[in-house]
Parts: sequence; structure tokens; C-alpha cells
Amino acid sequence: MRELVFGLDYEPGCNRVADALVEHPDARIRSLSLHATSESLWRVDHASGSSDALADVENAFLTADYYADCLATDDCGATQTTQVLEHADDTLVLYSYWERTPTCASVPHTALDHLGEGLLFETRNEGRRYTWRIVHPGGGDVRGFFDAIEERVGDCATLDVERLTEASSPREASPDEGDLRPEQAEALRAAVEHGYYETPRAVDVGELADRLDVPRSTLTYRLRRAEAHVAKQRVGEMRSTDGASTPL
Repeated sequence: MRELVFGLDYEPGCNRVADALVEHPDARIRSLSLHATSESLWRVDHASGSSDALADVENAFLTADYYADCLATDDCGATQTTQVLEHADDTLVLYSYWERTPTCASVPHTALDHLGEGLLFETRNEGRRYTWRIVHPGGGDVRGFFDAIEERVGDCATLDVERLTEASSPREASPDEGDLRPEQAEALRAAVEHGYYETPRAVDVGELADRLDVPRSTLTYRLRRAEAHVAKQRVGEMRSTDGASTPL
């Protein structure tokens, strides 16, 4: 089994859900299930955040003409249904279904076209970043898959490939664990060199993103993952030291 992990960083006005999330940094959306056939797609998503954030996310799902993973930049004529399964103070669960038309494109359908059947999908939405994890049997045209995604999103989003590896267990595949990836190390190094961690800060995340010529949301994501990695590594070292036996 092979694993693909990549992010789509959406420009303002290109994705109603991304536009809603960027206004609420506390909000997150993750897929509970996601399935696609050549003709249709259905999924269940869990959103968390403040009551205002969830209200905006719900409105984005219910009023967008072509949200549920459609990569079209205009209304593609798909028939879409979205239902609220649960809406509590800090939880929102939504079911979405749509039937594909000849002009529709989506990440799952593009994956079916290039990677074959037997695919598993996981997604996370934070701010303008939409992260996908796809587990597939292996083989297929991976390069063609990414080329097709880039072509279909056009200027609306930037594709950022995070990982292409053998599929591992859910714990090992956690984005906060394992080796620090090069792009995360670069972001962390630049943040230190330009005074991002000084008090007061010598540069904010927007200015640092401009220096590195990457989207702000991409840099924020990379720094967050790098910081989590370093923190967990340090705590692990502290536990190892604390647990070491004292020589007699």
C-alpha cells in the first residue's frame, strides 16, 4: 500500500469553506468518511470550533453551489445535497452527496482515474489549507494525478506535496510524528533566523511568508507541524532522562 499526503492552499474567493475557516482560526473540519464512484461522491464531515465558526461553516456548506470536493471554478451543474446530522455548541456533523457531470472534477474522482480503485481518503481543513491523505494499492500514475489536480485547480489553489511513502499505521502516519520534513525544517530555520520567536517578534508570519515566497497558510501549517515535532522530541528526551536509573 502507498500513501499520498498533500495540501491545497486556496486563494480568497475560491472556496467558500476556506473563506469561512480563515475567519475562525479555532475551527477545524475532518472527514469521518469519504467514498466515491465514477458517477458520484458522498462524505460525512465533523467540524469543531466556536458557535460563530460553526454557523459560518454550516452556511458555507449549505449555500455554496459546488463545494463538496468539486474542483470546478464555475458551477459544473452537479446535483448536490447537504444535510446537517448534528449541530451542538461546539460540534457540527454534515453529510454531503453529489452526482458527477461531464464537467465535474474532484480529488477523489481524479484519484480514481489515475490511481485505480481500492482507495481510502482522509481530509482536514484548517484555514485556507485543505489536506488530503490517500492510501492506494500502489502503482497507478501518481505524477499524472498531481498534474491533473494542478491543472484543475488552476490559479485558485497551490498544491503542496507533503509525503509520498509506504502506508503505515495510523499512529506512525501522524503528521506530528516521525522525521522533520525538509520544508518544515526550512520554515523553522527561517523563523529563528528572522526573529519570529523573539520577544517582541522581529517579523510576523505574513512577512516571513513573503520572504520565503510561500502562502501564509502554508507557512503557518509547516511551522505548527515543526513546532509539534520539536516539542514532542524534547518531551521524549526529558522522559528518557527522568526515567534513567541512577548509577549505584
